Amino acid sequence: MRFVDFLKATVLLSAGSATFLATLTVLALQDEFDLTPMWVAIAWWLAAALIGAWLGRRNAASPPIARLLADARMQMSLPEMRPAVTLVNRLWPLLISTIGAAVLGVFVPQVSAVAAGFAIIWALAWRRQEAAVAAIEDRDGFRFYVDKTPPLAPIRLIRTPGLKTG
Repeated sequence: MRFVDFLKATVLLSAGSATFLATLTVLALQDEFDLTPMWVAIAWWLAAALIGAWLGRRNAASPPIARLLADARMQMSLPEMRPAVTLVNRLWPLLISTIGAAVLGVFVPQVSAVAAGFAIIWALAWRRQEAAVAAIEDRDGFRFYVDKTPPLAPIRLIRTPGLKTG
């Protein structure tokens, strides 16, 4: 799977997780007599949006992404393409935390509210990384792919020749 596609999918799945958890929170809190938890959740989501927007304001690749690109292993052939397996393999913490927060959120809606805020931060903080990596690929004439690694191992990239545009 191309790394830019992986980054884009990560942002979209994080935003989807935030939406799902926020919806679950609203549904769980709608019958409450006291609206204080709802207002606290909304305030947290607004604060999370501001934090995520602040963290993701730069157009350049973040230092961890830049380090990952620099450490990419060169390979002349394309790696095996299995995007679904790659997404599950690398984003299992998002899946587990979303499911866990959703289950707990049915009984304690504040849990899903807090988890939704963190998913908002994550989605907004990483929203420009895909464009930064694409710009590096275009500039240097390489394409970066997510390497096959065990789920608990750090992510690794493969660098393949591409078409230089500039």
